Amino acid sequence: MSTGTTASVSTHILDTSIGKPAEGVAISLSARTGTTGEWTALGSSATDADGRCKDLPALPEGTTHVRLDFETETYFLKKKQAEAQQDAPRVRDSGAFFPEVTITFAVNPGEHYHVPLLLNPFGYSVYRGS
Repeated sequence: MSTGTTASVSTHILDTSIGKPAEGVAISLSARTGTTGEWTALGSSATDADGRCKDLPALPEGTTHVRLDFETETYFLKKKQAEAQQDAPRVRDSGAFFPEVTITFAVNPGEHYHVPLLLNPFGYSVYRGS
């Protein structure tokens, strides 16, 4: 529930290499006040079957910057193991070139920030969603 004085954050991940949500990606949320403030870890969660992370903790009042850390390496290792078990032909290496993705962004009080991550083994893109 938003009090109108703090910003809120949500995210989801789409694995663009398969066109499906990325399930089970661990995400950590940190915040700071001001451009030189210390980062404070607020908590962590993981994406659900729809690639969404719906239970990120609330941001403290006065937060000006947010950092989302996505643990992508574990996701791609699990995906690679699943492909091997299915004896699927491998057209490309399915390891993670980026073992983690960190997105840092500025926030304003009272606004909601939905930050989707479009992910594949060799690249990613992020944007402010709605």
